[in-house]
Amino acid sequence: MALYREVAGRIQQQIDSGLFSVGERLPGVRKLSQSMDVSVSTVVQAQRLLEDNGVIAARPRSGFYVCQPSMPETALPAAGVSAVQPVPVTTGEVTLFLGQLSQQKDCTQLGFAIPHTDFLPMRALQKSLGLAVRQFDERAAGYTSPGGNEALKQQIARRMRFAGSEVDNEDILITGGAQEALTLALRSIAEPGDVIAIESPTYYGLLQAVESLGMKAIEVATDPVEGISLPALEMAARQWPVKACLLMPNFQNPLGARLSDDNKDKIIRLAERYDFMLIEDDIYGELSQTDQRPCSLHSYDDCGRVIYYSSFSKTVSPGLRIGWLICPPALRLRLQHLKQILNLSSNSLAQLALTDYLQDGGYERHLREVRLRYREQIQRISQAVIRYFPEGTRISQPCGGYVLWVELVRDFDTLALCQRLFELNISIAPGQLFSANKQYLNCLRLNCAQPWNAALDQALFCIGREAEKLLGNG
Repeated sequence: MALYREVAGRIQQQIDSGLFSVGERLPGVRKLSQSMDVSVSTVVQAQRLLEDNGVIAARPRSGFYVCQPSMPETALPAAGVSAVQPVPVTTGEVTLFLGQLSQQKDCTQLGFAIPHTDFLPMRALQKSLGLAVRQFDERAAGYTSPGGNEALKQQIARRMRFAGSEVDNEDILITGGAQEALTLALRSIAEPGDVIAIESPTYYGLLQAVESLGMKAIEVATDPVEGISLPALEMAARQWPVKACLLMPNFQNPLGARLSDDNKDKIIRLAERYDFMLIEDDIYGELSQTDQRPCSLHSYDDCGRVIYYSSFSKTVSPGLRIGWLICPPALRLRLQHLKQILNLSSNSLAQLALTDYLQDGGYERHLREVRLRYREQIQRISQAVIRYFPEGTRISQPCGGYVLWVELVRDFDTLALCQRLFELNISIAPGQLFSANKQYLNCLRLNCAQPWNAALDQALFCIGREAEKLLGNG
């Protein structure tokens, strides 16, 4: 047996025996070479083998860490169901309760998909904010143009190349987060009463935007792996005057699905054939579980059918409230006009700080690290769900982002479970929030962007215990 394989086996045994626990950093290369009496190059080869096998993973400028064991095979949640007809959207008050609970310091936050500060580049961002404050002048004290800071737009244009999209500064509109970008996109192409096709299930923030503008939603079946069903979308477009389709092609919230490149091209052709627009939410596009960032739907658009938007809320900071929107040239002036009417411009100081942070080059390093950490968190929480939740529970297997979709047994009421958990200072997102037709009563979404600790493990145990009680098993 090659020496490096023997060393890899010895490190594996130490991990299996509990000497190094999941998430713990291994000793450095030199310490391992000394303790095992082998060369540094042998240790490096052993580490590469363990990394290839998914036992350990590298974090930039930090070392190797023990990975969560691979998840056991488990059944996926059922695909979403298409609606019979468009309906007005009413999202109710549950999201308000979730928001209030998320502000409580003693709450285990598994409801809102807000990343914990442990997963954000806080020190680097503080440095950039400090610089922006110290250089506070008319650029930060006044309004920017409705389009946004030109230096920031240049940085965004550079990042869009990773998604396969070639854009110029003038194509980009800086917004107050993704929700404002979505609202502007809808207002630019549709009127109250118009029909908007949506994925089913879909993120409730998208439903709220449709609701606020008095539009109707038609739900389109969405697979937990492959994304929105193109045959179902075509059927909806044949039967109803669909004005736009609102979708998340990369790491869809809440399912984590990814639309294949082939289907991205096909959906462009579908939109062209039935004369509707595509509004692409790519907020999780940067958070692949690998270093391979998927192409945007926008990158396939050769006929002006895609309005693209994203934000830095999931990767840098929700509090900055900075997003961006890219639209076909024919809509550019209308969107700038709508933005000016809405709030003149987005936060000037935040734009300056974000520009500095992106120029520094730390963002790419941060993404490499946080992608790995989210993958580990999804594995940990998936293991806990399998261990603690009632028999027959199904969970999604996202390849990006940081949310899990959980499907319990049929006829289970996750809204009742949510209310019980409020009293225990634990928040979840009940499934009915993700449907205009109040489907998915037996489903829930979990936010995995929380640091793993005993309190989180206990919270997941409590969710499973309360679910068993509601089923009459506890």
